[in-house]
Amino acid sequence: MLQPTVLVLGASAFLAVAAPACAQSGADADPAAVAQRLLDTLRETNGVPGMAAAVWQDGRIVWEGASGQRDRVSGAPVTPDTLFRLASVSKIFTVAAVMQLAEQRKIDPDAPVQDQLPWLGARWPAITPRQLAAHVSGLPHYQAIDADRGSRHYATGRDAVAIFAGRDLLSPPGTAYSYSSWGYSLLGALVEDKAGRPFTDYVRAEVAPGLAIRADATDSGDPDASRAYGFDQQRRVVDVPRHDFSYTWGGGGLSGTASAVASFGGRMIDGRVVRPETFDAMLVPVKLADGKTAGEDDYAVGFGWRSGVDANGAPFVHHNGVTLGARSTIGLWRGERTAVSLLSNATWVSRMEPTAQMIAAPFRAVPAGLIAADCPRGAQRYRGSFGDVAVEGAVRFRIEAGLCVGTVEQHPAMLAYFGTAMQRSDAPLTIVGLDPKGGLSRAGIVNPFGIADLRAQVDGSFAADIATGRRLVLRFDQPGK
Repeated sequence: MLQPTVLVLGASAFLAVAAPACAQSGADADPAAVAQRLLDTLRETNGVPGMAAAVWQDGRIVWEGASGQRDRVSGAPVTPDTLFRLASVSKIFTVAAVMQLAEQRKIDPDAPVQDQLPWLGARWPAITPRQLAAHVSGLPHYQAIDADRGSRHYATGRDAVAIFAGRDLLSPPGTAYSYSSWGYSLLGALVEDKAGRPFTDYVRAEVAPGLAIRADATDSGDPDASRAYGFDQQRRVVDVPRHDFSYTWGGGGLSGTASAVASFGGRMIDGRVVRPETFDAMLVPVKLADGKTAGEDDYAVGFGWRSGVDANGAPFVHHNGVTLGARSTIGLWRGERTAVSLLSNATWVSRMEPTAQMIAAPFRAVPAGLIAADCPRGAQRYRGSFGDVAVEGAVRFRIEAGLCVGTVEQHPAMLAYFGTAMQRSDAPLTIVGLDPKGGLSRAGIVNPFGIADLRAQVDGSFAADIATGRRLVLRFDQPGK
């Protein structure tokens, strides 16, 4: 794909963009090209070394994208075969393993885990696998005492559970939602015990057979494994220390390719991992003792999966992950038989599920009610608001490979907001229209935190929710109009 020539003038300066001559082609952009453009622009904007994404639809992978480097020293690129750390997306494979064994009547999701693992003892009140999966068990997440986790190897899940088996609960089981990866270490040990083999072996052979899903491969010598990166205080990319995830294979220790993760989501949709009625039950939100639903403001939590809606109100289930050297997400539209994955090889501040939704947008139906808008190619300035702050600055639009593409200078208020992140935050915002005819009724606005959904408004402005409570509204000044 042709890329624009970019001249960086400084941290707060505008980028002068010279589109290649052939970028003025009127040919329609295909969905794969649009998705790849979004992925490449995202990586260039946030400074993450390497990223990959994939979309599964109607039984097959319809697109897999790779961008950047999996190894900055050798210069090896990310490819469709690159293995990334999955972080907490690993939890989705764990709950699938639990429910597979439940279908075989080897695990009871609603019986005390202490009864199913007698070696656990009775120090805590009765806790069920369902409570563990929904983060309502009362078990803590990682604590200060766990700062050196990852420095040694644990031979079994039972050995890993011993790390926290003597700790107090934060709350009585079933009374409060409190995210806990230690709870998933316990679920992994339960799977290991009832399957009669190591957790990672069971997942590879029974939960994701034939897919590139395995234990974390970062330091294994596997040539397809990405290295793991982070950012220092000067926002420079640095290697992160070696880390052994055997303390929580089930909570955040798996690795995989983008297409393998999306394909797994597709298999869940198709009832090929657990029965459809089992998946239905897994998505039912768990209720707390006071009747409230477990979860956060924008999603409810069932048996591991998070349920909510996308920007168009369509049901969307997902899970995100973050750990040393990784940021990840998986999302499903069951009714549309569509799944998306997005993986990266660095820890960064991001809004993963809206970003993945935008990358999948070119493959989904155009939402109803969009406002028609032409590409404002004559515009040189924008004005509007970012949250409650008035903003203005330079802007340039062009038709690139059939798409309306704009480059937006960051206002100081934007620079201050995005500057709270550890990754690169000074890049101009890029608008990538989703209309293959070159219009701007809807676009992805790529920013240091991800990709937001920018839409034309009836008053002639364009608006996107960059984050919860942080709305960006833009008006483009076009001479003579």
